[in-house]
Amino acid sequence: MTKADLVNAMAEKAGLSKADAEKALKAFTDSVTDALKAGEKVALVGFGTFSVGERAARTGQNPQTGAKIQIAAAKSPKFKAGKALKDSVN
Repeated sequence: MTKADLVNAMAEKAGLSKADAEKALKAFTDSVTDALKAGEKVALVGFGTFSVGERAARTGQNPQTGAKIQIAAAKSPKFKAGKALKDSVN
């Protein structure tokens, strides 16, 4: 499902115009992004939890030259599905 498909589905299910559904989707994604940037979790009961995971700095190896390189620490977004979502998919 693409973003356009999601906007169409949201508009149909909520009885909104496509423009309003797109604004709502953008507001949702912006709000989740802002919360994750601030280091917060976003928990939607029954759906899932968005959080930020941390990866430590480590030493890697360039596959072409075999030279050792330092890979910097990084943060990455994570999503853990809630029980209701898992149950509805299965």
